[in-house]
Amino acid sequence: MMSFSEFEQAYHDHFTTDANRCVFLGVDKLGDRLPNPSLQWAAAQAAEAGVLLEQLERLNRAELDFDQRLDCDLAKLGLEGEIFGLTFQFNGRSTLQQLPNAGDEIGDGIFMLFINDPRPAEVRLTLIAARLKQVPSYLDTMMQRLDTPVQRWVDIEVEKIDGLPTLFDSIVNWAEQEGWPGTADLHEAIKEAVSTVATYRDRLQALPTTEQLHIGVEAAARLVSLLGIDKSLDELHQMATGFLSETQTVIDELHGRLVVKYELDPSTTVAELHAFLSQKYAVELPSGKLGEVLDRYEQERAQILTYIKERDLFPVFEDQDIQVMQTPEFMAPSIPAGAMMPPAPFREGTRTSLVYLTLSEELLDEHTELSIPNMMIHEGIPGHHLQLATASLHPSIVRNHCSANDHAEGWTTMLEDYMLDLGYMGALTEEARFVGKRDISRIGARVAIDLFFMTGEKRFLDVGVDCDISSDEPFEAAGNLLQAVTGFVPGRVQAELNWYSQERGYPLSYLTGNTLVWELKRDIARAQHGRLEGLPLDRVFHRVYVETGNMPLRFLRGVYEHQGLLG
Repeated sequence: MMSFSEFEQAYHDHFTTDANRCVFLGVDKLGDRLPNPSLQWAAAQAAEAGVLLEQLERLNRAELDFDQRLDCDLAKLGLEGEIFGLTFQFNGRSTLQQLPNAGDEIGDGIFMLFINDPRPAEVRLTLIAARLKQVPSYLDTMMQRLDTPVQRWVDIEVEKIDGLPTLFDSIVNWAEQEGWPGTADLHEAIKEAVSTVATYRDRLQALPTTEQLHIGVEAAARLVSLLGIDKSLDELHQMATGFLSETQTVIDELHGRLVVKYELDPSTTVAELHAFLSQKYAVELPSGKLGEVLDRYEQERAQILTYIKERDLFPVFEDQDIQVMQTPEFMAPSIPAGAMMPPAPFREGTRTSLVYLTLSEELLDEHTELSIPNMMIHEGIPGHHLQLATASLHPSIVRNHCSANDHAEGWTTMLEDYMLDLGYMGALTEEARFVGKRDISRIGARVAIDLFFMTGEKRFLDVGVDCDISSDEPFEAAGNLLQAVTGFVPGRVQAELNWYSQERGYPLSYLTGNTLVWELKRDIARAQHGRLEGLPLDRVFHRVYVETGNMPLRFLRGVYEHQGLLG
């Protein structure tokens, strides 16, 4: 019989057989390889996960402590989720057969080696060059894998691979600046890669495709449960409907007060007020270059950190950093406004996150003096970066492999209101809350659209919002809802829908996590009433949340119970 430590190592070995995953985790192996896109690899991975599940079931849990038993539960969820993702079918085929994702698989790992790896340039360039030489064989295997892919996913793939040459050019420029001796070979590898990517693009667009992306109610319910969320699809739908109604009430109240404050015409609509505030609080760009927006984000990052440290609000450790950058061209089709790449948990040294910001003239109104603080709170400190950088310090191997989106997004969306409640925005609190509530309305729409995209049941789009969802074209109906709720510009609407369609279950995790975090906070406050209250209680809540490691919120609740905070 395996010991727990032996199982933990086997679990780690299993989840580090993918080359890109190793790069993201900071595991020093397979750096010179592209991921294996074959169906044979996927089948072997699923089979091995099944063996690990059997070994997990044979562990003697009576001999384990609380944290080890918790890790067993998390490992079971992780293995079952992987098996489901690799094996379930819709349209009579697996997701892999219908999802062309060479743009991500080629670009993501190379970009991370380029931009967020502490090893010497010559080491990283050698690994990148080796990967680039494998692009032709990788794309050939990808074409062998695909069978009647989803048309929308083909369109997304074409956008992404069209951005790869820009990444490749950046690699060449870097190699030349470093005077790397392998630069000539790198040029040849890139030339061949660009040629084969163009051929792949043509072959991909010649394939027969399907418009049908729904997996059905039963598979959707199973997927949600494997995310660690113990809510039915209908409960999630009801959650979204209630949230949107409550949020709209707040928006309407703020709208009334702000129209008076700024002496606007009483007939000014919510959308018109939002546009007015976006213009009034636009970020100054002295040279007119979009890149100057990044400077404003850096400034805000420093101001937030000072505010937090002065009040001792969150446990911020010193050896961490954030790089704020414009979203790479090959990633932009599925990063609507901003995103964060967390620190590699198995890498020694400074815990560094990447914060991507998608900038364009069309999206400029979404980067204002009212929205930038909210974005940095969400993506940086005290948001994703602090939570995931701190979690990466936890000694649990299983938790450092765990991706719990309700845990991560629940934390960040809670903070958006929490920091306003503390008065971070001062005299502009109501303006920031108005803009923030309009923006966060997206998380209610995300639940509805996620459920609809998964199940194909249009009833999930009916969340009490006045908009046209009658279209038989899923992206048109869903886009109309998202636009009506948020007022997003068309480019952002489409980018949002792109990743909703591919990251099943992730979009609904925002509101689910937000709801569960606030419930958890209220329950702890009731349990600690008369003993630990106010800011001291907040500090304890924050410390446990970020220092316990990654896990779905229903498991985190058990940690608070174990520590006596809910008893």
